[in-house]
Amino acid sequence: MRVVETKIIAETVEKLFLDANCTLPCDLEERIRSAVSCESRELAREALGVIADNLDEAKKYDIPICQDTGMAIILAEVGNEVFIDGDFEDAINEGVSKAYFDGKLRCSVVADPLFDRKNTENNTPAIIYTRIIKGDKIKLTALPKGFGSENKSRIKMFNPSAKPSDIVDFVVETVKIAGSMPCPPLVVGVGIGGSFDYAAFLSKKALSRDISLRNPDERYASLEEEMLNRINALGIGPQGFGGNTTALAVNIEEYPTHIAGLPVAVNISCHVTRHASAEI
Repeated sequence: MRVVETKIIAETVEKLFLDANCTLPCDLEERIRSAVSCESRELAREALGVIADNLDEAKKYDIPICQDTGMAIILAEVGNEVFIDGDFEDAINEGVSKAYFDGKLRCSVVADPLFDRKNTENNTPAIIYTRIIKGDKIKLTALPKGFGSENKSRIKMFNPSAKPSDIVDFVVETVKIAGSMPCPPLVVGVGIGGSFDYAAFLSKKALSRDISLRNPDERYASLEEEMLNRINALGIGPQGFGGNTTALAVNIEEYPTHIAGLPVAVNISCHVTRHASAEI
């Protein structure tokens, strides 16, 4: 049994959210930069160029890429041979609080969602998804999720008789309805299967995957490609100015489901699809 101090967890979470908010993953940054030369419209190329310049400035001055520094989401994989010397979720929230309050990131979380809507002033509580795995390590993935894109996400409970083409149509329709509002080019996470709530989780988890990696099942990988091509054919383009690059990637995560259902969730993310991981 390996003992992990909550102090280390809090420090790791703090660093992850600070890093994620100021630097995009390499795969995503490379896709944005390479998209400039693929654009047929001058205005679209200019928009992508401004986005790339913004990434450079954020790294240069160690400042957030976007003013919406997101709601703090943590994907945690905890080894079954790990003993944590305190409250795991408290440690995560401590790290989030330090990152957002001490790090001067924008605090966007309100305590009561409907009535008071009073800001908690430290961006807590975080949304924490914990999975127990084998081993003596803890893997933490921080996803600061902005809500301009989150608000354009959708879920639908399909009949089990639905065809793959119906799923593709729903994903493309979701992006079409969103239009320019979620700051394209987008990364689109799609969750297929599980239950109503788990499909939504899968769509969020899909946003944490390297966009250069396709689903290991070639059937779903083919759907990812088809969805991406259909979305880019919409012509919404970077920041809604038209062009070939409405989305940078579509990532699908799937899970077994009930014989009577077929849940599908679409989690929209802007070009600032931030995530960072660390192992303790």
